[in-house]
Formats: sequence, structure tokens, C-alpha cells
Amino acid sequence: MPGKDLGTKHTCFKCATKFYDMKKPVPLCPKCGADQRESPALKPAPAERRARAPVKVPEPVVEEVAEEAEIEEEIEDAEGEEEAADDE
Repeated sequence: MPGKDLGTKHTCFKCATKFYDMKKPVPLCPKCGADQRESPALKPAPAERRARAPVKVPEPVVEEVAEEAEIEEEIEDAEGEEEAADDE
């Protein structure tokens, strides 16, 4: 464990060398000299990829109310016929 604060630890994106930036404003790899601020992993995604398409929400399944109404009418008709048969 280092006794002094050596700054931020980096792994070079070009040569994979591990190093500390020694609190310098520009983190340069000591082996290959690559500026770590130019790392492709740090670049923002292109505007095409950032724009998200709206999420399609599936429409709720609506049961047909007409079928239920027809069934209720058939039940009422059957009850009406039973009452008429009982009155005779």
C-alpha cells in the first residue's frame, strides 16, 4: 500500500500499462505516452445511440362487453319464460 497519495490509478487503453497520474492535470501513459482522456471508453455515445425510441406499451386486452350483454339477455329471457310457465 503506497504511503503517499499518488493520484488516480489508470490502465492505459493502448498498451494496458497500469500507472498513477501523480496528480498531474494530463494523465499520460509513461510507457507509450497515450493521453488517457482520449480513451474510446470515455467518449460519449453517438447521438444516434443516445436517442432512445419511445417504448411501446401493449394495449390492455378489453373483453367484449357485447357478448356479456347478450348472455345476460338470454338469462333474463329464460327467467321470463320460467315465470310465464309457472303462472299457467
